[in-house]
Amino acid sequence: MENTRYNDIRLPSHIQKRRMLAVIERELTELQRHLLMAVYFEGKSQVQLAKERGVCRSTICRTLHRAEDRLQRFLRY
Repeated sequence: MENTRYNDIRLPSHIQKRRMLAVIERELTELQRHLLMAVYFEGKSQVQLAKERGVCRSTICRTLHRAEDRLQRFLRY
């Protein structure tokens, strides 16, 4: 079973993935979830998402950054 480093203990990757998905569902806004999934799982670019939503790329970038910060904060504990 593949292990990944998580704080100072090692957790099996399937446990870490399950925890991450729970945090995504519970702690991110609908927009943050949508953008995160589009970029990381569907392979869309920030430029493409900005055009689809009619906003600047910097808006997409900022929203993704906030989502990533939030994920990191909740997954630390």
